[in-house]
Amino acid sequence: MTLEASAPDETACLERVVTALDDTGCREIIAVLETPKTVPEIAAAAELPLSTTYRKLDRLTDAGLASETVGVRQGRHHKSRYVVDFDRITIGLDDEGTFRIDVDRSSDQLLGSWPNAGRTL
Repeated sequence: MTLEASAPDETACLERVVTALDDTGCREIIAVLETPKTVPEIAAAAELPLSTTYRKLDRLTDAGLASETVGVRQGRHHKSRYVVDFDRITIGLDDEGTFRIDVDRSSDQLLGSWPNAGRTL
């Protein structure tokens, strides 16, 4: 039985998601992102240093678990907000014994509207 994803891209996605979910700081950020928040708001809510929050958000966005949205302009700068980009994550073995990861996404998570979709990474 093979215990790896069937394609290199799927293996990389699986590793990024599992690594992010294994990180306590990332899980704390996911827990506070019930609504879109700016980085300082996330750092305060998760009780993390600002620099750590930026690193964890990079990890979450690389894994496809959070998205950055551009908010209202303030002066000449855009104000970014982050939001959780999934409803459910399922990791399992397919019929060939290969690990698969399914990330279910919802239109309720982002500031815009996305169709409900499940995606295999």
